[in-house]
Amino acid sequence: MRPELLNPLFTEVEALKGVGSQVGKLLNRLGLSRLVDLLFHLPTGTIERVRVGGASEAVLGSNVILRVTPFEARSSAGRGPTRIYCSDEAGNVITLAFFSNPGWAKKQLPLGEQKIVSGRLDRYGDQWQMVHPEVLDVAKGAELSLREPVYPLTEGLTSKRVREMVNGALERAPSLPEWIEPSVLSSRNWLPWRVSLAKAHAEPGEESARTRLAYDEIFANQLALQLLRQVNRRKRGVALQGDGRLRERLRLPYDLTGAQRRVVEEIRGDMAQVTPMLRLLQGDVGSGKTLVALLAMLNAVEAGAQAALLAPTEILARQHHATLLKELDPIGLRVAILTGREKGRVRDSVLMGLADGSIDILVGTHAIFQDKVAYRNLGLAVIDEQHRFGVSQRLLLSAKAERPPHLLVMTATPIPRTLALTQFGEMEVSRIDEMPPGRTPVETRVISDERLGDVIEGLTRHVAAGGQAYWVCPLVEESENSDAAAAEERAAILRQRFPGQVGLVHGRMKGPDKDAVMRAFAGAELAVLVATTVIEVGVDVPNATLMIVEGAERFGLAQLHQLRGRIGRGSAKSTCLLIRGQQLSETGRARLALMRETSDGFRIAEEDLKLRGPGEILGTRQSGEAAFRLASPELVAELVPAATDDARLLLDRDGGLAGERGQAARLCLYLFERDQAVDLLRSG
Repeated sequence: MRPELLNPLFTEVEALKGVGSQVGKLLNRLGLSRLVDLLFHLPTGTIERVRVGGASEAVLGSNVILRVTPFEARSSAGRGPTRIYCSDEAGNVITLAFFSNPGWAKKQLPLGEQKIVSGRLDRYGDQWQMVHPEVLDVAKGAELSLREPVYPLTEGLTSKRVREMVNGALERAPSLPEWIEPSVLSSRNWLPWRVSLAKAHAEPGEESARTRLAYDEIFANQLALQLLRQVNRRKRGVALQGDGRLRERLRLPYDLTGAQRRVVEEIRGDMAQVTPMLRLLQGDVGSGKTLVALLAMLNAVEAGAQAALLAPTEILARQHHATLLKELDPIGLRVAILTGREKGRVRDSVLMGLADGSIDILVGTHAIFQDKVAYRNLGLAVIDEQHRFGVSQRLLLSAKAERPPHLLVMTATPIPRTLALTQFGEMEVSRIDEMPPGRTPVETRVISDERLGDVIEGLTRHVAAGGQAYWVCPLVEESENSDAAAAEERAAILRQRFPGQVGLVHGRMKGPDKDAVMRAFAGAELAVLVATTVIEVGVDVPNATLMIVEGAERFGLAQLHQLRGRIGRGSAKSTCLLIRGQQLSETGRARLALMRETSDGFRIAEEDLKLRGPGEILGTRQSGEAAFRLASPELVAELVPAATDDARLLLDRDGGLAGERGQAARLCLYLFERDQAVDLLRSG
């Protein structure tokens, strides 16, 4: 239960004076439903104002505060602005232009009545002008500050209004005991939490206060992960040590690389312990992670346990299921699949087989989380593409057994060390840093969209020679519908050139329809697959050796690397064409140049961290896991090592959560909503 001291921070924003349901709805658009959300909604900059008696060249382009008297109002026909003509105290004529709500403008600026206005002073022809200035009532003694924080806003809210509400929230915020280790606090000259919070709002450029708040958030995260690790080490699972009989009968496509053999031994060593394995397996696209996972699952089955493989999408789950059936059916293992599509008798049969132990390995999506899914003896859970699954989901899967199963989490998105610490600090980490033999490097080219016709001609030659290709459509905006529309339009154009040979896959399609298209493409019935990023993860068609990414500058580096990984999966030469638009930013140019230069996923991941936020790289925004609110990627990289050491000191030297600093740290965990760790400690 949340400590009572923090309750004022978690009250609804409507509890503030003057904040009704209408303003509450506007705040909710920004994700601000509680006072703590308002307090963590920090300003992005400041407006600097100059108070002057009249317009002049000296303050042209500045934000000024002027006293004016309106003397004429004109409304334009159509979409033109409403103009209010005023005189300032120096006798200059100033035009105040409003491009919306003319009635409001005329009401706020009645003719002959002196007002205070504030805005950017510009020239329009030979006239002084302000566009959409703030208007204040002189009679009520209203004043504007010369320095005002600027907040991220939504239509209907002003920075001034948000600042007023933040001040109200600060008045209710309690002073909290210190949770940071004293030597860290003194070396950084950081002020107490509440003082730093007030300063971060009042002085947006004051870095020390913001850094302190970012550290608090990172510290809460690292402490939660350390507690999770501590609880996991206390748990008693089942030691699983297979005899190798099933693995010996497995027909491997190639000899294991040295990196794969090393990782297999690390996993085998973990599974032989009664402490449940908690291991993150990183491996670049095509490095052979799935084969390592298969050997781990066979080890579990040899030891008399069941294994489950959790995939992020139905397409990937069905692909894994088909692969496992092909490999394991000859050696007598029963492999089942469970997604949201399995219904009725089929679903009942799977549930019964899991409960009585006749199913050895289950492949599925989120459906295997559901309460009705009970295993007779779940010994190993494998999560593929971890960035789609947050900590809470990993814990839910672990709870599907009487004794916690061993857990192997895999990713083909290489994660920079600092992000691995912030997202998977409770785990041991293995890395496959060697590619299987026989893989031909993918040639990557960047092409302007002005040469789209040449690209289609090249695709025509590729298809005529018996090749297959992916055509990935651009991210239009944060809308699956828009992305799907772009894919449908591109598919329609290509079908005119390649009748009967073009398939289409996007996120709005029903599962069976997607599967049918994927089967046709995998079986070479289709030559071209047009898709959104639904094919980003795991789809494996070795004969597809051409990847075309349209609007490539709109994708992140990690995403482009994943897409490129769909080809180059055999010995044939593969080519990735990145089609760029005309409006290319410096960031976009650097991103595409790096893709052309290297295929090293770990280097790409480090660069991606510099260009984008950690939440985007790890997919936490898509999976529902909250990204850091106060800590920028740069501050995460800077502060994670110190915060991790601080959390360890608290647990190893300062008495954990039971000590004096620990009680303060408990408040920190609840404040930043990492309190699941406290519950785990209590129950574990």
